[in-house]
Amino acid sequence: MSTETNETRAIALARVTSPAAKKRASKGAPLSKAERVRLVLAHVGVYLAALIFIAPLIYAFFSALKPNQEIFASPPTLIASEVRWSNFIEVFQFGPFLTYIGNSFFVAIAGTLVVLFVSTTAGYAFSRLRWKGRDAVFVLFLGTLMVPAEVVVIPMFQLMQWMGWVDTYQALIFPFAFTAFGTFLMRQFFRGIPFELEEAARIDGAGPIRSFVQIVLPLAKSAVAVLAVFTFLNFWNSYLWPLIVTVDMSAHGTLPIGLASFAGLTGTRWDLQMAAAIISMVPTTVLVIVLQKHLVKGIAMAGLGGR
Repeated sequence: MSTETNETRAIALARVTSPAAKKRASKGAPLSKAERVRLVLAHVGVYLAALIFIAPLIYAFFSALKPNQEIFASPPTLIASEVRWSNFIEVFQFGPFLTYIGNSFFVAIAGTLVVLFVSTTAGYAFSRLRWKGRDAVFVLFLGTLMVPAEVVVIPMFQLMQWMGWVDTYQALIFPFAFTAFGTFLMRQFFRGIPFELEEAARIDGAGPIRSFVQIVLPLAKSAVAVLAVFTFLNFWNSYLWPLIVTVDMSAHGTLPIGLASFAGLTGTRWDLQMAAAIISMVPTTVLVIVLQKHLVKGIAMAGLGGR
């Protein structure tokens, strides 16, 4: 039996067996019948859970290929009498859907970059720098997490109106660029980096900024990836704030607003709405798949991992 097979089996047993069984598996010893049963049951449970979560997505995909009148047919069917791939093309002909996608990409990418800059620098200041009132300010900063977003919508809109930012990209990006969640996440990760690394850099003449850029930040790639994915998803899926602050939907409307546009006074094009929803999931799915390795590592090592 190869070393890779032994290690894979040991990892699979880590959550379903006793410490003694884990030790035997890591050494390549044969598994007992009870341990094999637990391993099989664990795999079956994982596959069933995955099927339950993916079933709505499968149904949505096949619904996007149906004619509109068959979406709510009774009894429901998975595959329609006519498979209409043209629904995915008609989505872009129904309205300025391509503009919605472009606006969402711009807002999500720009907002993510701003949040990463603010959260990493603020997290570094709260975790590595010593200044008077640091802990008190951090507690107040965390207190903003208890305020629902709906409560601050009206004050934020009045502020955007006073600044002349209503119906602009700035209004879609900057109000959510200074979040306590990102700062807390980065602070927790930075606290786990040994101070000796910075002390050695400062002996060589590096200041706080250089230590942050060349020492601390490269070690926090996994946490940055976690924050980037969460932030991108928040901007990508945001509906309430863009709906309030955007006037010209055809110019500055984002993807969630575009999805809602398929419902009108004359009826709802469920077939096109399903197709548009499938299209909207592609970028976020690709992002999660690409950064999956960093996500697992970052969540395990940062504050979300129970540190």
